[in-house]
Amino acid sequence: MTPAYAPAYDGSTVDGPAYVEVTGLAHGAPGWLDTLVSAWSAYGLAFFALLMAAAWWRARRAGTPTVVTALAVPLITVLAFGVDSLLKLVVREDRPCRSLHLPTLEACPAPGDWSFPSNHAALAAAAAVALLFVSRRLGAVALAAAVLMAASRVWVGAHYPHDALAGCLVGAAVAAAAARAVRRRQGALADRLKRGPLRPLLATA
Repeated sequence: MTPAYAPAYDGSTVDGPAYVEVTGLAHGAPGWLDTLVSAWSAYGLAFFALLMAAAWWRARRAGTPTVVTALAVPLITVLAFGVDSLLKLVVREDRPCRSLHLPTLEACPAPGDWSFPSNHAALAAAAAVALLFVSRRLGAVALAAAVLMAASRVWVGAHYPHDALAGCLVGAAVAAAAARAVRRRQGALADRLKRGPLRPLLATA
């Protein structure tokens, strides 16, 4: 009988010992720290949404074409998520909690919820890099937050270190390419959007 899906790739051969060491540290850490990291890992992406809103608001008040790039940041982030998700389907790496059978802070996902690359890391990195094209200050804050997000995914046991690193690289690469493309045409795009229903999003009255 044909299996439901082909055997998954075992990523523990890449950096399994590092994953075991990090998750061991997590289990030996104070409870408050694990709670804090777990909460950030689960809900921290909302912080990037707040940074996107702040970047758009600042660009809108300034009345510059940069507001077009600010409006594109969420779309660029979604694009990076799509690319990252496609890579997951290609690589089909099993979650470390399934390959190594270790207890983790985060519940082990069901079979078929692939590990490589990390979606959380890709989303965070994409948002951070795209925000750099709007505001260096907000982008720098987002970059620091993205590093913490990637690290938290390993700490809670959801990903190997290489999953988190690859997610960051994918998100950053997609965002850099897309944001550059938008910024090159942001003047023309602003003129076009001013003639449509999105005009209120571009500048204060």
